[in-house]
Amino acid sequence: MTGASRSEAGGGPGGGAALAPARIQLKGRTGILGLIVAEISLFAVFVVAYLFYIGKSVNGPYPKDVLELPVLGTVCLLSSSLSVALGARALRRGHVGLSGIWLFATAALGATFLAGTAREWYRLIYSHGLTIATNLFGTTFYPLVGLHASHVIIGLFMLGLCSVLAWAGALRPVHGERVEIVSWYWHFVDAVWVVVFTVVYVIGR
Repeated sequence: MTGASRSEAGGGPGGGAALAPARIQLKGRTGILGLIVAEISLFAVFVVAYLFYIGKSVNGPYPKDVLELPVLGTVCLLSSSLSVALGARALRRGHVGLSGIWLFATAALGATFLAGTAREWYRLIYSHGLTIATNLFGTTFYPLVGLHASHVIIGLFMLGLCSVLAWAGALRPVHGERVEIVSWYWHFVDAVWVVVFTVVYVIGR
């Protein structure tokens, strides 16, 4: 094979190197999509269990008596989808500092949501005596909402890390694909909350 032929087979000089980032991007996107599909299956089990046991508790407290609509937390979490998208876009355009600000804002909104969940649990446990062992409502409520909260915590860790790296100057536009993958995970967390909110606080009440 001549030098020209080898060059053509590799996509021209440096062709292999040029294809490497594309392969990495494909693997990253495939990996996060696979994770999201697996997580959807996991959440589906908990959602179905909650729906199945709605109204079957033989003793209180019941959802209609103790649950309050988490309006502020929901607004904060859903708004964070916009801020994380803006953060990922800013990084792709080379605005590292602005990206760090948007990612930090996303983490702050997520932390506000998580604090609301913690306050709700404290109120349910200490003011209303609802624990995971109290009745079927508690047995299905805490695992479902807690599973989502655990995913929020994971997302906050990743967002916080990206923010620190941006402010430290270690985050570069070349890392845009990785931050984009983090944003996909966060969009997934937000979308799951829409389902949980509908099932627990609308249908379940």
